[in-house]
Amino acid sequence: MLDRLKTLYQLQVIDDQLDELEELRGDLPNTVKELTQKINNIKADLQEKQDKQQSSLEKRKENEEEIEKIRENQKKFKAQLFQVRNNKEYDALTKEIDHSDGNIQKLEEENAQLENLAGTLTVDIDELGPILFELEEELESKEADLKEIIKLNAKEEAVLTTSRKQFEGKIKGPDYSSYMKIRKAKKGIAVATIKRSACSGCHNIVPSQRQLEIRRNNKLFYCEHCGRILVSPEAAEINQ
Repeated sequence: MLDRLKTLYQLQVIDDQLDELEELRGDLPNTVKELTQKINNIKADLQEKQDKQQSSLEKRKENEEEIEKIRENQKKFKAQLFQVRNNKEYDALTKEIDHSDGNIQKLEEENAQLENLAGTLTVDIDELGPILFELEEELESKEADLKEIIKLNAKEEAVLTTSRKQFEGKIKGPDYSSYMKIRKAKKGIAVATIKRSACSGCHNIVPSQRQLEIRRNNKLFYCEHCGRILVSPEAAEINQ
């Protein structure tokens, strides 16, 4: 049982050291993540606007081609007006010409709207460009800072990670699950010692009788106040 307690305590010591290395990175990992997300969002927005702009251009071109076809047909209709034999034929041709004028007007109005949309999109695209450039520069700088910190601590982190795997392999499944659950709930500290008759995790007094039981190192005890695993000072000293 003493080995079991020693192993849990040593795992906590290693995790403390790994946490310290993680803290050296500060808010850089989150900053890099947030900047990356912002850049991806802007790129997606930019791509969407560029696609709309291209679609607008293609639609305007289609409309212009359609207008040209309608006008060519109008020329034929107007030429036929001089060849009509009765009012019925004349009315039919003038109706076609008027209908063509209406279609041309609709297409020209649509093109005017598309042109306005293209202008608005151009402004938006021009505004997003510099913003994207600044964010990408900032991201590059933050990533470089983060890589430098990681590089400086790479060897120490590798040694600690290897040691952690060794100790983790010695711990029984239920103990490790309990350790990780408490660690997650208690800001990384799952195993505490008794210092000046109190839990080193929450600083609440541990009853004298419970202290004696813990010092026997023959059973796993949890702090009655914070729920952390309590290890005797003797067991902790052995592992230092």
